[in-house]
Amino acid sequence: MNASRAAFFETVKASGPTATDSLARITLLAKLMDNAFVIPGLNRRVGFDALIGAVPVVGDAITAAVSSYIIWEARQLGLPRWKIARMLGNVAVDTAIGAIPLAGDVFDVFFRANMRNLRIIQDHLDRDSMGRRRPPTTIDGTAVRVGER
Repeated sequence: MNASRAAFFETVKASGPTATDSLARITLLAKLMDNAFVIPGLNRRVGFDALIGAVPVVGDAITAAVSSYIIWEARQLGLPRWKIARMLGNVAVDTAIGAIPLAGDVFDVFFRANMRNLRIIQDHLDRDSMGRRRPPTTIDGTAVRVGER
């Protein structure tokens, strides 16, 4: 029993996390931070970024740290520096304007830095090595684009 358990963990450790695993983590985190709840009556989605960001000073620092994790994952996926810089810019704008009392809270509802960064990552992973869009994948005779929005 212990030998099979050790072999399993060695296999998992050797294979390491895949791009699919990273993309799943990034997608979940981006949706939680930007689209977790619906505001009743407005039918507008907000996430933990707007809720945590309402706490003065500390809230925006926490949301910036969580958003930085998404950028770290993107760097591990091999995104080029200019795309990482765009992602850092999104987080910097979200953090800087989000730090303004009241106006920053409203801004956090409308500016979704994590979803923007997710789109940058998905767009990068949706291209081949030459920079061209990958063709749709065919599943049971139907063309399906992976990562379709």
